[in-house]
Amino acid sequence: MMNEAWIIDAARTPRGIGKLGRGALVDIHPQRLMATVLRALADRNDVNKDEIDDVIVSCSAQIGKQARCIARMSALAADFPDTASGITVQRFCGGGISAVNLAAANVMAGMEDLLFAGGVEMMSYSRSVDKSVGDAGNLELRAKHPLYSVGVAADIIASEEGISREELDQYSVASQERAAQAINNGWFDNSLVPVHHPNGDLALDREEYPRPGTTLEVLAELKPAFIDSMDQPFHDSGVTYGEMVAKVFPGLKVEHRHHAGSSSGVVDGAGGVIVASSEYAKSRGLKPRAKIRALANIGHSPEYILNAPVDCTKKLLKKAGMTTDDIDLFEVNEAFAVVPMKFMRDLNVDHDKVNVNGGAIALGHPIGATGAMLIGTVLDELERRDQNIGLVTMCAAGGMAPGVIVERI
Repeated sequence: MMNEAWIIDAARTPRGIGKLGRGALVDIHPQRLMATVLRALADRNDVNKDEIDDVIVSCSAQIGKQARCIARMSALAADFPDTASGITVQRFCGGGISAVNLAAANVMAGMEDLLFAGGVEMMSYSRSVDKSVGDAGNLELRAKHPLYSVGVAADIIASEEGISREELDQYSVASQERAAQAINNGWFDNSLVPVHHPNGDLALDREEYPRPGTTLEVLAELKPAFIDSMDQPFHDSGVTYGEMVAKVFPGLKVEHRHHAGSSSGVVDGAGGVIVASSEYAKSRGLKPRAKIRALANIGHSPEYILNAPVDCTKKLLKKAGMTTDDIDLFEVNEAFAVVPMKFMRDLNVDHDKVNVNGGAIALGHPIGATGAMLIGTVLDELERRDQNIGLVTMCAAGGMAPGVIVERI
């Protein structure tokens, strides 16, 4: 009989603006940012740190300050004992979910009993130093799969699906409105952990990125974000993005409909989840918030990049023996507005059940951390509404999507 994997708790930092010279978190070391969440989770749940089996952390740009197994370094920075090992995982945007799923799989397999999982991304730092490309310069691979711009992919999907700029903007305004309502009503407070500088001064204790009051009129004035890239060479290859698109999608007229207001925000942040076996939790008096009902991963066309959440959800539902009607709340990462919009259209899911407290368009998307944050978000909202089952999924570069179904205990 497979062991049950329980979620004991989830927490996250506020998201800070991810631009040097602007954001409140830009001077915080990413190890400290992740350690802040790990320490808070351990302390507020009175966890016996000596019994932590492993720390699994997602980080997309594993370079410079974020390199050298940030999971292990963050655990040490959090004053976890030497016996708490760490491993850092990479699934681009989807890594935060994958870190939690890997922890759950270890528990379900009976190999470990107490794990901390999550993710961290300092985009203010990584965007200034990481100039790598998705295919890592592999020209042979590029010839097979020649499209790696997520923004261009978003516009391709919107063009093919006939989703207008006005519809994308309407969705984006709703994301801002929902996030503002959640912030004003304190619906995120249970998960938020303040971040302090090494000298003890407060760095950030609130969301920094949202733009409350955003209107359709404001968004209508924004220039499409990815139109200029079509004439630009792809990493000095001599081939433009437009030429790559024409090769993969012959005859498609790409209408550039996404802009800064309908795309996910560039932010810094970290999130974490405690995962434990049911037997261990019972023996230590740890009160669970939910259990993992199903987990899944799937790949999709790497040229479309963003379409895999639909297929991942179908796979999850099949594993759990459920339908979309059985899911009370969905969290589908708002990498671009077209992602949740296509998700709702393809699966016939009402917007009233999807990203009910806004998403990355309003709050920001700290790449490796977002998945873990969304798991905490759906748990908080399920509890607030006294509902039971949530599904979390998100697109990841390379045309992938991880996902998880959680059920309140």
